[in-house]
Amino acid sequence: MSTTSDPSAPARRQFFWEKKFRGATPDGRDLAALRSGLGRGAGDVPALWPYYTRLRANGYVSQELHAEHAALGLFAVHQQSQPTLMHHLGVGLGTAMSTLRISGKFSADAVDRRFAAAATATSFIEVTLHLRGLVAQLRGIRQPMDYTSLLFDLRDWQDDDKAHAVRRRWGSQYFTHRDQAEPPPDSPSA
Repeated sequence: MSTTSDPSAPARRQFFWEKKFRGATPDGRDLAALRSGLGRGAGDVPALWPYYTRLRANGYVSQELHAEHAALGLFAVHQQSQPTLMHHLGVGLGTAMSTLRISGKFSADAVDRRFAAAATATSFIEVTLHLRGLVAQLRGIRQPMDYTSLLFDLRDWQDDDKAHAVRRRWGSQYFTHRDQAEPPPDSPSA
């Protein structure tokens, strides 16, 4: 992949969560509109049309639109009632979930099970349902994550040839971050 950009190529439109917001966080009306798409099909909710960057004039629902639709709804759940922005570059899903696990707010075993259920989901609807519950828990500890990365992970998750790499990345982030944050099991406790 080249690191130089083509100056004649059009700039990528910013995703909703990447924008600068008046007051540092999105307006509650915007978040309510985004949440209205949860459990509904990508492109099916007119209130979401202005927020999409992947909407096509012919109405075709691509993997990118499915992923953006899910990421918008998950971001809206995560951002609801938060005083700071819950999108933070570089904090992958696995890292955020690892922080949730070690937060002490929820049972580590329960977080392990819920995260494993998301990672091993067999359909796109199933993975987004599991992620919705986990994101609601992240909201409870005010742990942000990178929604741009999540969008691309969800896009790739829909491709059988790429889904395994997404799962490995999530698992690697989860366990390496957890291992760095927790003392080894054989270390003396303080």
